[in-house]
Amino acid sequence: MNTSVPSIPFLNRMPQGWRRALGAISMLWIATALGAVLAFVTQALLARKLGPSGYGLFASSLATITIVAPLSGFGLSNYWLQVYGVEGWQANRWLEPSLRFIILTTLISLAVVVLWSFIGAPPDARRLLLLLLPVVFGVLAVSLISSQLRLEERHQSLAWWQLITPGGRALVALLLWLVPSADGRVAAVGFSATSVLMAMLAWPKLKTMMRGDMQLHGHGPWQPVTGPVPSMATLWSKSWAYGMEASLYPIFLSISTVLLKYLGGNAQAGIFGIALGVMMAIYLIPTTIYQKFLSSMLHRWAVHDPEKFWRVYRHGCIGMLASGVLVGALLAATSPWLVPIIFGEKYRPVAGVLMILAVCVPVRFLSTVMCNALLNETHMRYRVLVMGIVALLIVALDVVLIPRYHVVGAACTTVIGEIASLLLMYLGVRWFHAR
Repeated sequence: MNTSVPSIPFLNRMPQGWRRALGAISMLWIATALGAVLAFVTQALLARKLGPSGYGLFASSLATITIVAPLSGFGLSNYWLQVYGVEGWQANRWLEPSLRFIILTTLISLAVVVLWSFIGAPPDARRLLLLLLPVVFGVLAVSLISSQLRLEERHQSLAWWQLITPGGRALVALLLWLVPSADGRVAAVGFSATSVLMAMLAWPKLKTMMRGDMQLHGHGPWQPVTGPVPSMATLWSKSWAYGMEASLYPIFLSISTVLLKYLGGNAQAGIFGIALGVMMAIYLIPTTIYQKFLSSMLHRWAVHDPEKFWRVYRHGCIGMLASGVLVGALLAATSPWLVPIIFGEKYRPVAGVLMILAVCVPVRFLSTVMCNALLNETHMRYRVLVMGIVALLIVALDVVLIPRYHVVGAACTTVIGEIASLLLMYLGVRWFHAR
């Protein structure tokens, strides 16, 4: 049955702008849900195939790459959303230094991974880290092209683009079951091949954007650049806060998995890695709305339509808190019987971890709204400060709690970090917007 949104009588009475927004959000939600299902299937297949110890080694190695990968591009994709929201077509002047910036930061990111592999990583993780090195290119490709598609408000293309990585990884996980002797190294090669594919698909789109040839939405017809072309140093001075936030966020999210590998062993890292993967799938719900759909609009409304900006903020706080409480309650209620069915009896401890992490769901949903009320460069510096404080807090608590309480300690640390982040973001909104 092919029923379009306007053909439904109730929706047909809605304003046209609302119908377009509902259609775009629905499409992104469907794609996000499918991506979450694919990621979940990948995780379950790998966990069953590799076992707790093997999966823990793979998950902690992938988490290490995930922490380093944002150095490539260093927040440039998010800065594009801000500068285009303010300058419109004139922001094309930032594209030339952007290309040099991408090349330099990518080389730094690759060098950090290689250096850590030989100097800091334990012997069992060294080969996996090197095999996963191309994942850096995949992360960069996804972030840059996703920002381009958001600026063009091409939500259907964005939905498909975001599905390629989880789809490719799910295919890799399925193929592993056809190879009896396959281990984490084979999985790493498959994940890297998916990332190389993403980079190859992104390159033509990136070249087109670098020529200024895109369909920028919300700023009228194309206009030639009249301002000066900034230097790479100027770009750095403007975008460093976005880069710091992009780099600190994976530390905030994934450092417990890495520390569990070092302080508790591969099996402990595998248990927590499963739980964290479930949480990341759930976090895609607010991400769909605020990062994939509303991000470029919020930057534009913050400057050109403040009344609409704050209306969306107020409604978002209510909606995200209510939906977060519901999803968190469902997670806590269903984990004890779903986890053994999906992952196997040897992963039953994951259920207890998820019941603790369920507290994070409404907290994260609400903090996503708070973050998106802090958009300009001054706000971004505050967000970086918050992420830095929370990352240090998590590392300190992990070092104290993991040796004694293992995965439960890591879970409690994550809850405390999420609550601290929400409170600090709330204080930031009150401080910056009350003046």
